[in-house]
Amino acid sequence: MAFVVCLMLLRGGVAEELSPAVRQRVEALVRSRVDLPPAATLTFTVVGPSELPGFDKLSIHFESVFAGSSGDIALLVATDGSRVAQLSIYDVAANPRGQVPFAGRPGRGGPVDAPVVFVGFDDLECPFCAVLHKELFPALTEHYGKQVRVVYQSFPSDGHPWAMHAAIDTDCLGEQSSAGYWAAVDAIHAHAGEYGGSERKLALADEELDAETMAEGRREHVDEAKLKACVVKQDNAAEKANLVVGAKLGVAKTPTFFINGVKFEGDVPIEFVFDMVDEALKAAGQVPPARVRASGVGTGAGK
Repeated sequence: MAFVVCLMLLRGGVAEELSPAVRQRVEALVRSRVDLPPAATLTFTVVGPSELPGFDKLSIHFESVFAGSSGDIALLVATDGSRVAQLSIYDVAANPRGQVPFAGRPGRGGPVDAPVVFVGFDDLECPFCAVLHKELFPALTEHYGKQVRVVYQSFPSDGHPWAMHAAIDTDCLGEQSSAGYWAAVDAIHAHAGEYGGSERKLALADEELDAETMAEGRREHVDEAKLKACVVKQDNAAEKANLVVGAKLGVAKTPTFFINGVKFEGDVPIEFVFDMVDEALKAAGQVPPARVRASGVGTGAGK
């Protein structure tokens, strides 16, 4: 295997070659740790100081004799040639709360400007979501009152036959009534194992979901004709958009939720969530309420 190695240090605009011993050590490390293409030539260039004291920026370009096999690697090298390091810098200046969309979605608990927003990516056919929904959200609203706003984003799984239909139905209702939306979500999560009858017939499940949605709409006195037209149309554009948003945020399963933009996964104990909400309140300059309950329901991870 033929290769060429060049390692230069630029100081004051003048290239200064490092010793053969250092060049060999760095080359050995890179070739042992990096999956390089066959017959790769390497060019190592150290250019100026890095953000880490005592280290310079090291730019490595590799290129194979085979067409199209090339790339670059960014490392750091100690100024005395004794160590090589990697450094990742992330911008945390932006408030993570603003990275997770919730505007325009039906909410419960606190107002839109509540100090903490709990955004859950929910699948109405997900059993773990149903457990979390039953135990957690009443506890949140009871304990924190107006300090926490709870919002759901639809995230129906392809593996759940009627999840998309349920998401569309509840979102249709949510366009007219936040209270109706949450009443339908509560009912569907509570009876998720019953839709479709004992044989779990999809067509029957869809009919039952439509009936549940329409009934909640009538209780909330919404425009019934408008709701029915939306339910019949079954336009999944909004749900598809939510799936894209969730994927960009790293949502791969449900339940996944964000507390002021901080991501958590799975059906987790209530006390853990309370701890995280307390921390979010403190970060927002608020005083968490005294802990008045010590429920610990929920274990495992979602699907």
